[in-house]
Amino acid sequence: MSKCRWRVVVAEDDKCLRKAEVAALAEKGFTVISTKDGEEALRVIQEEIPDLVLLDLLMPGRLGFAVLKEMKQNPKIASIPVIVLTNLAESDWKVVRELGATDYWVKADLTLEDLVTRVEKTLAGAGSPV
Repeated sequence: MSKCRWRVVVAEDDKCLRKAEVAALAEKGFTVISTKDGEEALRVIQEEIPDLVLLDLLMPGRLGFAVLKEMKQNPKIASIPVIVLTNLAESDWKVVRELGATDYWVKADLTLEDLVTRVEKTLAGAGSPV
């Protein structure tokens, strides 16, 4: 497998889901940095400047909504695509889109194969698959 040039931050407080997401992406050659709360996520995103962020909305420390808002207000990291993963209602998509999210996915509908495909399409510039 060739070395992937893409770096992804996974910000997810659910340990099992975080491990599964990291494993699925790493298997496809992504460099993955995982974080378990909003404070850590924002710090790592600012330090590492990843190519994409998978962001849970309901995390300890700082909600994903706040992380997303702060990212989009910081010129250094504002252009990083963010795919929101949550169990909140799909009606929240409008809110996260207004905050600058690239895509939105309800965790109950998540398959790891689809997740990897969406990340690849987003990074390849295919735009939002929604």
